[in-house]
Amino acid sequence: MAKRKPDEPPKGAPAWQSTFADLMNLLLCFFVMLFSMSTIDAQKFELIAASFNQTFSIFDSGATAIGEGVLTGMGVSQLTELDDYINSTGRDNKGDTIPKDLESAAEMMEEAKIRESEEMASEIEEAMQEKNLDKEIDIEFTAQYVQLTLNGALLFDSGSVEIKEEALPLMNQLGIILQRFGTGVIEIEGHTDNVPMSGSKYSNNDELSSGRALSVFYYLEQNTTLDVSRIKHSGRGEYVPIADNSTAEGRAKNRRVEIKIYNSLSSY
Repeated sequence: MAKRKPDEPPKGAPAWQSTFADLMNLLLCFFVMLFSMSTIDAQKFELIAASFNQTFSIFDSGATAIGEGVLTGMGVSQLTELDDYINSTGRDNKGDTIPKDLESAAEMMEEAKIRESEEMASEIEEAMQEKNLDKEIDIEFTAQYVQLTLNGALLFDSGSVEIKEEALPLMNQLGIILQRFGTGVIEIEGHTDNVPMSGSKYSNNDELSSGRALSVFYYLEQNTTLDVSRIKHSGRGEYVPIADNSTAEGRAKNRRVEIKIYNSLSSY
């Protein structure tokens, strides 16, 4: 059976809408006329303006300020120190209020991280002194990790990624220390100077630094009981120097391997 096609609605707006629109226009005109015939109390207006000026720092010519000094005026923004001001008022970078107890908790956590890294660094340094490694390995620490820095010349020949035979005792003692303290994430980074590669199987310093970090990783994998799933390795090439590459001494310092031992409170 055929279905009936629904009737089309009548075209145009209903008649009541036109009447309603006319009424709204008349009311609008009425209130505009009332406003135009009214008077403004100048004294009350000045009091309101003064109140806004005191509360929101609104100045003449439309300039406004946050804290000290004009930051926005005449349509020109000068908000370079806005983040510092917001933080000083106890708000985060989105403008939301930071609870005082949360601020205190964050400070306490940062202090706890520093203490843990400092204690671990002190214990590692004592262990290395016992094994006469303190002159071979430099120790630094942050709130996140303790960093052991090994001079590249101790571990590798020029342009090579194979750990030297005479460096194996050092690597063995280092592995023992890492097994003792490396309960969290361990990160191995290879670094080089900025001298271009020549006469080597590696075409650039990026590949060389990656190969050296990987060699240290393989040694730890084969000679320690460390959980290798928690060991990361990367080559940083020449991009993070710690000394001036224009001198031989500086280049020697830049050729290095860094091992970062993250503490248990680290967010890494």
